[in-house]
Amino acid sequence: MDDLGTTYDGPRPARRVVSLVPSLTEALVSVDRGAVVGATEWCTHPGDLDVTRVRGTKNPDLAAVRALEPDVVVVNKEENRELDVRRLRAAGVRVWVTDIETVPGSVTSMERLLDGIGWQRPAWLARARELWCGPLPPVTRRVVVPIWRDPWMVVGPATFTSDLCRRLGWETLPAQGDSRYPAMTVEEIDALGADAVLLPDEPYEFTADDGPEALRSPSELVDGRMLTWYGPSLVDAHASVERRDA
Repeated sequence: MDDLGTTYDGPRPARRVVSLVPSLTEALVSVDRGAVVGATEWCTHPGDLDVTRVRGTKNPDLAAVRALEPDVVVVNKEENRELDVRRLRAAGVRVWVTDIETVPGSVTSMERLLDGIGWQRPAWLARARELWCGPLPPVTRRVVVPIWRDPWMVVGPATFTSDLCRRLGWETLPAQGDSRYPAMTVEEIDALGADAVLLPDEPYEFTADDGPEALRSPSELVDGRMLTWYGPSLVDAHASVERRDA
């Protein structure tokens, strides 16, 4: 069953897979590139991936997805729309839904997906579990992670990115609240008193000229894939932080 309890009754191993999630596309391609037949325009890793593109995560071309005759379409509860899942299933297309809020949860979700569709678990997945699924380290840094500008929005509690940061010893601010991605003014961000505001290059592409100039707090430009993607990037992210702290 997928993360929401829907049973997969397709072929094992699945031979034709469409992924509507960039992180999952990269992960699936790392196991069986030839079986991934469709992906979104936002699926940018690996860079040489040559498959049919089916528009975006929030507006997939469902006719194009159906035309690929997939054994299964892989989606994520947060990144994709429930409406599109319902429409695909109504058309007879199998959909596997992932639900990911923590780093250990992402590893377990990927294990469940690969086991469910009859694929082998790659070596990087075991390495990710080893690197990320141990006890939490002490907090050494307090950070804010904006994901959008105009309006400014930041990573809040109960998100994959906040959990990843915490497992690096970084507490994300605001540390409490009901919103997973609260909107804040620049003044409110500065008032949090963070050690650093981490400005990723996705989903909003912060640059040296677009982001730091608005803040009084110290800021750093960072690779968004390292903070927001689950999959092979988890191993890269851990290595990147180790190099930074060396």
